[in-house]
Amino acid sequence: MNKLSVLTGVLLTSTTLFAQRAPEKVVEKSLIASKLNAMGKEIMTPEKLWTLGRVSAEGISRDGKTLLFGVSNYNIQDNTSEKNLFHIPVAGGQAKPFTKDKGGESVVQITDKDEVIYTYEGQLWKKPINGQESIQLTDFEGGLENVKFSPNGKHILFSRAVVIKKYHSADKYEDLAKSDVYIYDDLDYRHWDTFNKGEFNHLFLASFEDGEIGEAKDLLEGEPYYTPQAPFGGTEDYTWAPDSRSVLYVSKKKFGKEYAQSTNTDIYRYDILSQNTTNITVGMNGYDTNPAYSPDGTKLAWLSMKTEGYEADKNDIILLDKKATQRVNLTKTWDGTVEAFYWSKNGRKLYFTAPTKGTVQLFQIDATIRGAKVRQMSEGDFDITGIVGEVDGGLIVTSTTMTRATEVYSFNFKRKTLVPVTHVNDHIFNKLAPTKVEGRFTKASDGEDLFSWVIYPPDFDKNKKYPTLLFCQGGPQAATTQGYSYRWNFQLMASQGYIVIMPNRRGMPGWGVKWNEDISGDWGGQAIQDYLSAIDDLSKEPYIDSDRIGAVGASYGGYSVFMLAGVHQGRFKTLISHCGLFDMTAWYGTTEELFFANHDLGGPYWDSNNSKNYTDFNPIKYVDKWDTPILIFQGGKDFRVPVGQGLSAFQAAQLKNIKSRLVYLPEENHWVLSGHNAQVWQREFFGWLKETL
Repeated sequence: MNKLSVLTGVLLTSTTLFAQRAPEKVVEKSLIASKLNAMGKEIMTPEKLWTLGRVSAEGISRDGKTLLFGVSNYNIQDNTSEKNLFHIPVAGGQAKPFTKDKGGESVVQITDKDEVIYTYEGQLWKKPINGQESIQLTDFEGGLENVKFSPNGKHILFSRAVVIKKYHSADKYEDLAKSDVYIYDDLDYRHWDTFNKGEFNHLFLASFEDGEIGEAKDLLEGEPYYTPQAPFGGTEDYTWAPDSRSVLYVSKKKFGKEYAQSTNTDIYRYDILSQNTTNITVGMNGYDTNPAYSPDGTKLAWLSMKTEGYEADKNDIILLDKKATQRVNLTKTWDGTVEAFYWSKNGRKLYFTAPTKGTVQLFQIDATIRGAKVRQMSEGDFDITGIVGEVDGGLIVTSTTMTRATEVYSFNFKRKTLVPVTHVNDHIFNKLAPTKVEGRFTKASDGEDLFSWVIYPPDFDKNKKYPTLLFCQGGPQAATTQGYSYRWNFQLMASQGYIVIMPNRRGMPGWGVKWNEDISGDWGGQAIQDYLSAIDDLSKEPYIDSDRIGAVGASYGGYSVFMLAGVHQGRFKTLISHCGLFDMTAWYGTTEELFFANHDLGGPYWDSNNSKNYTDFNPIKYVDKWDTPILIFQGGKDFRVPVGQGLSAFQAAQLKNIKSRLVYLPEENHWVLSGHNAQVWQREFFGWLKETL
């Protein structure tokens, strides 16, 4: 058994070791809590988890000396959130408030004069970075979203929704204004958590002078297409040319069934003088996103996937050299996939982030059409979650671990170290008892090396036995790395007294392109065997209570739990599935992003070539073998995995007289976003484990 000790973690959350069948275990629980209290350490609860400030990096001053960052705080009592801006010296120092108004502010840009332009209540405001009074710049009817200024400051881009199609009865029949009916003749009738009202995000261009916004021009006038992309696109979907004469924007210019079955976004160039629009990515059939010019404007880079319909395809950096009029795939031969990139100040290099071996790290590559080698810059037991900007001698980045929420750090090029710039949550984390996180390698059933993260309870004692949870990741091509979640929080799970194992099973990026691709068309195959191999290996340890092992997961992870329910052969004593896929045939008929289903399942259920994915790899085919208590969460507005999936699974369990519980969240989508609903989710999650494990 080969173990890789990767991380001795930092913190924990709520450490209430649940009763373990015998009354004396309850006494042990209080003794552990008393011991931690005697050490001067606190424990985190689900409630405390939501007191953490959620940090966002907003920008760096032009001289590289000052960081603007945002902090969102949630008020559990009022079930509301509040975001304010702060500034702090990049070299270290005390953070000072920049805004205090009730609501939320976001930085648009920091000017050459060190003036911060930001949005508040849909309008633009200006304030010197040194903290004088704010000045309201605009009073634009309807407000402004996703604003970007032209480099010369004479124009702005912004987005807003425009009604193009009359799908809603009140739009179609003006004399029936109080009706509430939707009428569709094509697909793309709903997406993520909303029905299509006929509104499409459009990009607008307007002149700007002394706060006065001129007549706005819709760059997609009359077109039933989205820019920014639906449902989560933002300012990364468009950019100005350095000479302010043209705009690049991302759009998937397909409609109806074509839209639902395609990932072919293109990058379009709009020339302001001629008002002509040109597709600059013709022939590139997958996702083309995130266009960004080099500082001198001579080169353009963007992210690109090759395969149409494959949303988790290898993401490459494409470079277009305007002088040479050539474009090249910089990362074509590199066995990885890019998350995001950032131009160096001198325009000679591109920095980017990518998953690798259970983490997300910094990389760099020369920005030359002659090609260059990818070089990894950082290495450690952390994730680099974003690149904020380049300063003398390094980069400003955001970073997390499984036991530390997002903060902003300085990464030094020479020392290759991370030094914290912000300390928003230190006052909470410094009081918490530590948890240990380790990496572990297992031999999978096919002989491949399988890596897992394992997180242990605080005050872990290898001479005791602990209940254990197998975490099944969603995606299915999403990585389990050193991220920090406010719901699927492994630190919190471990602090309840559970050991948690998180395998990097087949399908996860960071272990080569083939490993990432191997899950497509094989959802119920090797990936499920990887989960069983990982938990079987860990169960050999003397501190694992093999009579108290559970499996939990969401989305594809929820599907995995439903599959495991029928094939686990007594390994698990309890199961928890959140928004999991239960009946693949019904799911294909109701999910909204058909390109995903078509690629990963091979196509529709009526095509006999895809039969295995709707039979052998369909959880409903194994319900006759279900015999394990199961908790099922289901969001009412989840259109990715619609409500019938969770209801069907619960009904099956009930009719088989299996101890089961349904937690239905009518106002939530695939996630849980409300603070109060998230608290209910945590209480039901851990309450179920207490009952059944």
